[in-house]
Amino acid sequence: MVAQLKSVAAKMEQSSGVAHHVAGADQQTTSKLNFADALKASLDHVNKVQTDSQKLGEQFALGDDKVSLADVMISMQKASISFQTTVQARNKLVTAYNEIMNMQV
Repeated sequence: MVAQLKSVAAKMEQSSGVAHHVAGADQQTTSKLNFADALKASLDHVNKVQTDSQKLGEQFALGDDKVSLADVMISMQKASISFQTTVQARNKLVTAYNEIMNMQV
């Protein structure tokens, strides 16, 4: 999950151009990566992997000769692992939130 978040962050930085230099001025504007956007992109990726896996399974069940059982099983395992990773990351975030909320100020 962390690797996925880092790769999504790197893609977003490259596509948006995090540091833009204004020609003729020494002022630099930077846009920061939003955690919510990175998290949403990661969740969208997990959803896409699960959807693709389901479609492959349906194609195999319907008797499509282009889809092999090995491809279906690999796709299902990838979807399962990405979902389990997402659940573990969520659990860690909830635990961290609870610890912060229980801190005395």
